[in-house]
Amino acid sequence: MSGHDLWRRLRAVLLAFAGLTMLLAPIAGWAAAAAKGKLQIYVIDVEGGQSTLFVTPTGQSLLIDTGWPDHNGRDAGRIMAAAHQAGISRIDYVLLTHYHVDHVGGVPQLVARIPVGTFIDHGPNRETADAATEHGWEAYQKVLATGKFKHITPKPGDVLPVTGIHAVVVSADGNLIQTPLPGGGEKNAYCAQSETRPADRTENARSLGTLITFGKLKILDLGDLTWDKEMRLMCPVNRLGHVDILIVSHHGWYQSSSPALVDAITPVVALMDNSEIKGGSTPTLETFQKDPGLQALWQLHYSGEGGVQHNIAPEYIANLKGTDPGNYFKVTASNDGSFTVANSRTHQVKAYRARK
Repeated sequence: MSGHDLWRRLRAVLLAFAGLTMLLAPIAGWAAAAAKGKLQIYVIDVEGGQSTLFVTPTGQSLLIDTGWPDHNGRDAGRIMAAAHQAGISRIDYVLLTHYHVDHVGGVPQLVARIPVGTFIDHGPNRETADAATEHGWEAYQKVLATGKFKHITPKPGDVLPVTGIHAVVVSADGNLIQTPLPGGGEKNAYCAQSETRPADRTENARSLGTLITFGKLKILDLGDLTWDKEMRLMCPVNRLGHVDILIVSHHGWYQSSSPALVDAITPVVALMDNSEIKGGSTPTLETFQKDPGLQALWQLHYSGEGGVQHNIAPEYIANLKGTDPGNYFKVTASNDGSFTVANSRTHQVKAYRARK
C-alpha cells in the first residue's frame, strides 16, 4: 500500500470517528463532568425525599439532604451515581435542611460509601414526639459522635464556607433573615393573594434554607419550609428578590409554595423533587402553571394526585407514571447566567438564561 493510499484510509477513519463523536455529543456531553468554570447541580430521585448535589467550578461539593434510610441503600447508591457523573470522590459539605426521615435518613449509608468533610444543620431536633424523626436524628448524632466529621450550625445571614458559590442562609431553626438581601426589599404585592395559615409545629418550619448565587444566577432551596414561614420571610417586603432556579419546597406539597413566595421571586425554572405518591399537590401544580414568568416546571415524577390535567408535558418529567428507574435532572450553569437542564430519561437538554 502506498503512502498516499494509507493516508486516505487514515483520513476516512478519522472523519468517521469525528462524525460519531458529533452524534454522541448531545447524549454524553451533559452527563460527563462539567467543563471548567461550570456549576453542576444534580436533582437526585430519592422517591419523595430530597437530595440535591452541587459541584462548584473549584471542585468543592455541597449535598443538600440524603434521602431515606434502608431500601437496600437505594438513595446512597443514587447519590454515589451522581457523584461519579460529577467526577468527585468525596463530598465536602452535607447540609441537612431538617430531621424528617426523608431528608436525614440516608446519612449512615452515605458516610459508609463516600468520604464526607463537614455536616451543616440547624441545631437540635425539636420534634421529639415523632418516633421516626427522633430515630433519624439519633442515627445522625451517632455519625457525628464518631469525631470523623466537622460540624457547622449556621444562623440566618451566615455565609457557608463552600468555595465557588456564595451560599447565604435565609432560614434556620425557625428563624429568618431580617434584612433584605441584595436585589430584595420591594413591597410584595402577592402577600394579599396568599391566605394566612396556622404556624407549623414540625421540623419542616425549622428548615435550613439557602440562597445560592453563582455569577448572575440565583438558586433557592428552602427544604420543607412551610407556608406560614414563607409569609413571614416574604411579607410585607420580598427579602429575597428574584430567583432564577427554585428547588420547589416540600416536594410540591400544598403546605408550602404560597403565591407570596413563588410569584414574588419569579423563578425562570422550578425543579420539583416529588414522587408519584408524595408531593406534586394539585394546588401547587396550579400555582406554578399560573405563574406568568415561569418558563418551565420540571417534575422528578409524574404526580398521581395531579393526574392528566395538572401534570406537565412528559418531556419535563424524569420518571413517568408507574415507573421507578431513578432518573434525575442535571443543571449545568455558567456565571454569565446561562444554564441548561437535562433530563436523564430522555437525554434532552433545554437552555435558559437568568433574569436581568
